[in-house]
Amino acid sequence: MKQVKEIENRTFSEVISGIIASTDELASISRSSETEKEMFNELALVLERIPPIFSDLREYDKIMDTPSIRKAVGSLEKEIMRAKCLINVPNQKVKHVESIAHDLGRSLGLVLFATAEVSTQFKAKIGELHKELMNMKFSENCSPTSTSTSSRTTEFVCDLRVEEIEEQQISTKVCDIAHHLKYGNDDEFKLAVVGLKELIHSKNVDDEWLNEEGIVSILLNRMDSSKSANQSIIIQVLRYLVWNSPASKGLISNVGALSTLVKSLAGDEEERREAVGLLLELSDLVNVRRRLGRVQGCIVMLVAILNGDDQIASCNARKLLNVLSVNTQNVLHMAEAGYFKPMVQHLKEGSDMNKILMATGLSRMEHTKQSKASLGEEGAIEPLVQMFRTEKLEAKLSALSALQSLSALNENVQRLIDSGMVISLLQLLFSVTSVLMTLREPAAAILARMSESESFLMNHEMALQMLSLLNLSSPVIQNHLLQALNNIVANSSALEVRINMVESGAIQLLFPFLMENNTKIKSSALKLLYTLSKDAPEELEESQISVILSIISSTSCKAERVYAVGILSNVSVTQKKATDMLRKANLLPILISIMNSSLDNSDVYVSLLSESIAGLLVRFTNPFDRKLQLHSAEQGVIPLLVKLLSSKSAIAQCKAATSLAQLSQNSLSLSKSRTTRWLCVPYSKDSVCEVHGRQCFIKTTFCLVKAVAIPPMIQILEGKEREVDEAVLSALTTLLEDEICDNGSKYIVKMGGVQAILKVLGSGDIEAQQKALWILERIFRIEEHGVQYGETAWSVLVDLSRKGDSSLESAIAKVLQQLELFQLQ
Repeated sequence: MKQVKEIENRTFSEVISGIIASTDELASISRSSETEKEMFNELALVLERIPPIFSDLREYDKIMDTPSIRKAVGSLEKEIMRAKCLINVPNQKVKHVESIAHDLGRSLGLVLFATAEVSTQFKAKIGELHKELMNMKFSENCSPTSTSTSSRTTEFVCDLRVEEIEEQQISTKVCDIAHHLKYGNDDEFKLAVVGLKELIHSKNVDDEWLNEEGIVSILLNRMDSSKSANQSIIIQVLRYLVWNSPASKGLISNVGALSTLVKSLAGDEEERREAVGLLLELSDLVNVRRRLGRVQGCIVMLVAILNGDDQIASCNARKLLNVLSVNTQNVLHMAEAGYFKPMVQHLKEGSDMNKILMATGLSRMEHTKQSKASLGEEGAIEPLVQMFRTEKLEAKLSALSALQSLSALNENVQRLIDSGMVISLLQLLFSVTSVLMTLREPAAAILARMSESESFLMNHEMALQMLSLLNLSSPVIQNHLLQALNNIVANSSALEVRINMVESGAIQLLFPFLMENNTKIKSSALKLLYTLSKDAPEELEESQISVILSIISSTSCKAERVYAVGILSNVSVTQKKATDMLRKANLLPILISIMNSSLDNSDVYVSLLSESIAGLLVRFTNPFDRKLQLHSAEQGVIPLLVKLLSSKSAIAQCKAATSLAQLSQNSLSLSKSRTTRWLCVPYSKDSVCEVHGRQCFIKTTFCLVKAVAIPPMIQILEGKEREVDEAVLSALTTLLEDEICDNGSKYIVKMGGVQAILKVLGSGDIEAQQKALWILERIFRIEEHGVQYGETAWSVLVDLSRKGDSSLESAIAKVLQQLELFQLQ
């Protein structure tokens, strides 16, 4: 064989030309073989496709001329020279020719790998030839059938020569690979790793060589320094080693090696997939299972891969996590990372101690809404409830703490209710056993959470039971019980419960809590009293009213003040003593100050406060107590009522309109008496009211016109909400008394009120419609108004007569008759 000129001393074009010439020669030798022509012709057909492909590479001389490609091409050239030598050996056996084809295929594979990022077209063509050569098999024996000594001797010499050349080549390849793995640059290392993979696959290296060269350590060390593109190939080779060399497992099971592999869990998709696969294969070693969970970030990244899009990696991550879940600490780490299935499994099937560890760990975690939902869906509630029902105190406490964490989610609350936990918790709260006292606080907290559910109120006795516990409990438990009671009485179906509580003395029981220094308890007790006082037939005692007044005037807590005012607004208007007390306490200036400072805010309590204050002002504007009305007007009640007409609360608007209507009922008589009293005193035209026709003032005659109350009222009628219509229309009727009917009609028309009133006829309730018809009949007494609005009003009234309530028929007919008279004229 001629000595091959060193590849480094030739141009890339010369190297390619040498390969083309050598391949042509090798194909020619194959075709000229005298034996097994079919087998050699098949090999020649494949070989003849190599020169045209390599000929195209000359066009990419500058791009392709890199050290890694030169090395791969040089390896192919040597393999072609070796093949020429082997083919010339007479009487070739099939396995030898197959070996030649496979070796040529492997060399083409190195070229394919080296040029992967240079030419896509070249890669496709070489890849196809690589596969054909690697898969080439021959079914017939190529050696002669003669049994002569000469033939056997020739065959024996042939085998020895081939085996000698093969062993020499493998030995050279192994040495080169070991050298480049240790000292090669990134490109050389990459090629060496591919070569090592082939050697392992073909079983041409053994454990002794791997240990002597320290191959595993070299690969792991290079993982920290190699380019990211090399990581997945290295891990693939390590997986090959694990499959083919069981001894290698031990070398990869130390903490350092595992830490290196865990870093690859954060790599690209292929790297992650290979790393998870390798770790799973190593996990059958006890040391690996013990150490892997301790490697920082391992479990977190495995959970992330489990939830990722790569199905293969996700499946292997799940298997690995399940293997690691035999360790309770690993299970807790998994739960912290958001994978709860192993934890729930331990809660269901683990030992008593494991169950306690899981429940304790669960209670100490900071849960998101999603994690609470996941635990509930995985089935964590039921085993925790079963733990609570055991006799062991530690199990009860850990289970209750865990349930307390999970009960912040409505879905989990429903699961607790369905499990029958309500009765169990109440029984615990009534327990006087000293050992169980530590469990009462979390039990009360869970009950408070559960009471937020509509389905919590299973029987009416529950509220009374909780009420009876208030004076027997610590402040923390009292606060939870008050929260639960507030949730119960706020339930839309709890009217009977509220009445039963009031009849059972709840109001008397709750008042002592208003003297508490604990703000939470005091505020919760006030809120509960406010709700119960709506349905309380009994009158508040003077001492109780004094307590409420003291809270309103002194507290800095917004919630306390709002509920205290609400309690007073619920006191019956007929309770005269209460009215006298409130007046003597000079409550009105305080209320006006509170409301004026709150109207500009968008606080959650403003709506409730405006409703309560507006309700209290109904008491202070009683139309049958002029002295009280004058006192209220002097304090500045009327401007506040006008402001409340623009409140966002329909209830506050309704009560404000009611108070203004009550005040306006006395405006006409007050304006008359004032005119008589001051008849000799001249007055300005500006003070004359266009409705009452006399001097009117806000504080003395309560005139709605002077208070500019009519525009916001009409605006309410024009709006979409219909709850306030009747109260507003009641106020407008006070401007249409017989003596001032014409002036009042003209003023309402002037303010654009007719269209708004007609709107009420189209969509209001019966009481509001009745008042609207009464007002329209009075307005349309003036011919001008009937002509102006007759056509529009006629269609609305006719439609109402067809669709409206029968009780409205006479009033509708009266207005239609009035309009008809104008049409006839």
